[in-house]
Amino acid sequence: MRSLTDIKKEIERLSDRRSEILKSLSEFGHNEELKSEHHQLDSELAELWEEQRQLRATIRFGDRDLIIQRARHEERLSRAA
Repeated sequence: MRSLTDIKKEIERLSDRRSEILKSLSEFGHNEELKSEHHQLDSELAELWEEQRQLRATIRFGDRDLIIQRARHEERLSRAA
């Protein structure tokens, strides 16, 4: 898994590239190649934002699987009581 710093750098790099593409599209009009690259960058950025969100949650709250395991254990204890 990548670090938050690595993810942020990649988001910044892709965002800068996306800005360049949008500027080119506004200046030169319809271009299928730029349009395709823009959609691809949007998808990559969405994945990076999701990865960053998951990593932040893991750092803050711990591993997701362990949280679920503890919750199930607590639920079983409360049903048994």
